[in-house]
Amino acid sequence: PFHPRSGKGARLVDADGKEYWDLLGGIAVNALGHQHPRLVKTLRDESRSLLHVSNLYFHPAQGILGERLVRASGMLRAFFCNSGTEANEAALKFARLANPGRSGLVALEESFHGRTFGALSLTGHAAYRTPFEPLVPGVTFVAPNDVAALEAAVDGNTNAIVLEPVMGEGGIIPLTDEYLAAARRIADRTGAILIFDEIQCGLGRTGMMFAFQHSGVTPDIITLAKPLGGGLPLGAVLTGPAIEGVVKPGHHGTTFGGNPLACRLGLAVLDEIEHALLLQRVTLCGEWFGTELRMLQSRTPTIVDVRGLGFMWGIELDRPAKPIANELLAAGFVVGTARDNVLRLLPPYITPKKAFVEFIAALERALAAVAGDRLTVTPAQPSITPYVQGAMSK
Repeated sequence: PFHPRSGKGARLVDADGKEYWDLLGGIAVNALGHQHPRLVKTLRDESRSLLHVSNLYFHPAQGILGERLVRASGMLRAFFCNSGTEANEAALKFARLANPGRSGLVALEESFHGRTFGALSLTGHAAYRTPFEPLVPGVTFVAPNDVAALEAAVDGNTNAIVLEPVMGEGGIIPLTDEYLAAARRIADRTGAILIFDEIQCGLGRTGMMFAFQHSGVTPDIITLAKPLGGGLPLGAVLTGPAIEGVVKPGHHGTTFGGNPLACRLGLAVLDEIEHALLLQRVTLCGEWFGTELRMLQSRTPTIVDVRGLGFMWGIELDRPAKPIANELLAAGFVVGTARDNVLRLLPPYITPKKAFVEFIAALERALAAVAGDRLTVTPAQPSITPYVQGAMSK
């Protein structure tokens, strides 16, 4: 088993001193990599000041972070919690307050929204749901990017439509701009609340601050977590006009959510994403990396599809992905899997070009070792713009 003991930048070191490229980023948590100087300094400074006061009292870091997130997203208010599943539970409660008397929910097949009871009820993976059924009733699952199915599922009893703009656990499936626009139209027509779960795909992962911004479609509620706390537990729910005025004192709460230390780290994360050209870097480097992956797909029958954008990629195989992931781990690359047959890559935004180049070569070798693939043509390097070449070398 893999036992990481330390890390720096995009590298991890195990108990035996072996180094690895971390292309999973703590499942999208370590957006700035390991031991980022700004996060380390923030952690040290704030730990000498104030760790916890509860949400009975205001502290500046929480207020500033909430204001920053609201401004960046176009929402009106922010509620802080500890995790993604808590954020989705809160979103369901807020939607119920905005739509009293309507209990139906529509979510996507193969979606993942968390493991607590309400969030699990929205999760379209039978393996996660079945041991705990019956769950919250009234949830309808539809296929991703099928507008007709979504139209048929939403009616006058639908309280909310819950979508991941880029599905993570489902195999890195980007929802099309047309589908998201249709979801907005359907929600407006029926009065349903539109919730975007950006827990894995948000905060710069796709090259924009929020994945929904690629489409220009604005939801009523956004849920966030993973990279927000810089490695500490921190989630957030951002709400728009449809929720304004319906959440009253006592309707919801949290003891630890939005504590000063996590919020200070959250501010440092936003500063780095916004001011260190990371969004531009993720966009351009992601385009280059996607080109490389698709070129490899054209040379090997084992790769069925390549999906993603920015630093969020899924490589679908014609066989189980775990043996390939294990082969890559032995070669010094930490990657994840999704479903049974997808390699999932969620690298830190500071990952250098060298890591991606070495990964492509290692993946070729892993496919040859496990699947017996033989490349049909000699690998060729695509052209790289001067900016991408410079950005990826940092």
